[in-house]
Amino acid sequence: MKLPETQLALLEAASATEQRTVAQFAGELGEDTAAVTRAAFELEEAGLLAVDEHVAEDVALTEEGERYREAGLPELRLRAAAVEAGADAEPAEMGRLIGASGLEGPEVDIALSNLARKGYGSIEGGAVQLGADPKYDPDEDPEAEALDDIADGNAGYLDSGILDRLESRGLIERTETTVRSVTLTDDGVTALMEGVEATETVSAVTPELLTSGEWREVEFTEYNVEADAETVHSGKEHILRQTANRVKNVLVGMGFQEMEGPHADADFWINDCLFMPQDHPARTHWDRFALDVPLMDDLPEDLMERVEDAHRNGVGTEGDGYHSPWSEDFARAVALRGHTTSLSMRYLSGHAVGELEPPQRYFSVEKVYRNDTLDPTHLLEFFQIEGWVMAEELSVRDLMGTFTEFYEQFGITDLEFKPHYNPYTEPSFELFGKHPETGELIEIGNSGIFREEVLSPLGVDCDVMAWGLALERLLMLMYGFEDIRDVHGTLCDLDLLRNVEVVY
Repeated sequence: MKLPETQLALLEAASATEQRTVAQFAGELGEDTAAVTRAAFELEEAGLLAVDEHVAEDVALTEEGERYREAGLPELRLRAAAVEAGADAEPAEMGRLIGASGLEGPEVDIALSNLARKGYGSIEGGAVQLGADPKYDPDEDPEAEALDDIADGNAGYLDSGILDRLESRGLIERTETTVRSVTLTDDGVTALMEGVEATETVSAVTPELLTSGEWREVEFTEYNVEADAETVHSGKEHILRQTANRVKNVLVGMGFQEMEGPHADADFWINDCLFMPQDHPARTHWDRFALDVPLMDDLPEDLMERVEDAHRNGVGTEGDGYHSPWSEDFARAVALRGHTTSLSMRYLSGHAVGELEPPQRYFSVEKVYRNDTLDPTHLLEFFQIEGWVMAEELSVRDLMGTFTEFYEQFGITDLEFKPHYNPYTEPSFELFGKHPETGELIEIGNSGIFREEVLSPLGVDCDVMAWGLALERLLMLMYGFEDIRDVHGTLCDLDLLRNVEVVY
């Protein structure tokens, strides 16, 4: 009997009494797993091997799970701080415990909810009281122990309820794989005893074989079309980029031109031109990403003077300004833009493409950066659909009509509008759309008509209506995604991105 080299090697390595997996054989033979799988099926078809299949679950810690395994679950760290503060006798002030436990950001909410869930303590009036009858012994917390077991490769012994809980907390990832095990059949043993030789086969027709005529002489490898083949994922345009390009096409079709500009810009363009006071909470280091680079020195001095005057004294007879601190160094400081309205300020001022005469329509679909808490609708960086229209006698009805026309292009017809306050627009309103799966109203943008305090220093003497819409929120309404972290970021769902059907 003659067999291809891979089949012969697998046949000789297999045992009639011990099941071994295809992955084990692949490592031992130095072959690709897909090639060994194909050889196993071919030998099974010839009756020389038996292939057994079963589904196995693989459990691995996420980055967050690994961090909690090393530092401790947030609720256990909070409880330890409470014990140290004597909260078993008298309630301890929550702020003090949070500081002592070293919890930060979203870990605080995680600690509080799980502290109560496990009966380790209760929260009332801003204080923590340790529970007298917890569900678990804190020194033997089953979720903390499970993280250690998973790290040690012992996930198979864990209760499915514990795994479900850890998965819901985002601390583990569970994947199912098909495991194939191989054993020799009686016919396989007989064939080996009688002797099997290797035959050299060709797996593909090449130009050299065709031109030389050797294809007439060689023996080609037989293929089992029912055998699993290696999955090859081809390159594909990201669905977020697809949608961004579609947004651009729609806006260009509505008569808009695209703006371009820097991601890192002076606070002057990002906020000062927008009549945002320099002591506004959104301009602190908690909400912006400041860069340790030299101050921007190429700002237009006359425009800076007019913007400063608007901040200090207001505009027109009714204007009063902010009477808040003003620092030229702060205005020149460079940060990552928190919105793409910095581009609008550059264009409206004439700094980008020269002085503009109405009517004008401009847009951008660009990335912005904010120091937000990560959740299903917020990321540290996301894409904003910026746009504005410069014309005489614009009204809110013009703005609402623009949104209605724009979103209809994406099948969204149930917009809702809510009055809102912005330092830079008056009137202002937020846009909401209904999520197709949950029915929940999702905020999808903010808009308004620029105030005189914004336009007058820029030299614009007509109306300008403007907006900032979230591209990712549009994606949620189009495709039914419930968590924007599924489509980009370090935790994105690759299978979803590979298989999602593009909506047009």
